[in-house]
Amino acid sequence: MKKIIEIKGMSCEHCVARATKALNSIDGVEAKVNLKKNNAVVQLAKNVEDQVFKDALEEVNLEAVSIKEKKGLFG
Repeated sequence: MKKIIEIKGMSCEHCVARATKALNSIDGVEAKVNLKKNNAVVQLAKNVEDQVFKDALEEVNLEAVSIKEKKGLFG
């Protein structure tokens, strides 16, 4: 399963690195963060509650604005 997380508060590559590290620290998650789109696409190896993503990003002073499940080839 894939989810797309819209992230508020990113302004540079350092922010991307913090978001990537925070999301990838969650068990079963592989995240790719995009500064231009202000989002992250996360591949889930197991079910992870949305609040876990929100909490991880808040710890690095970022905010998950929305979390949507990506469906189909083009989401």
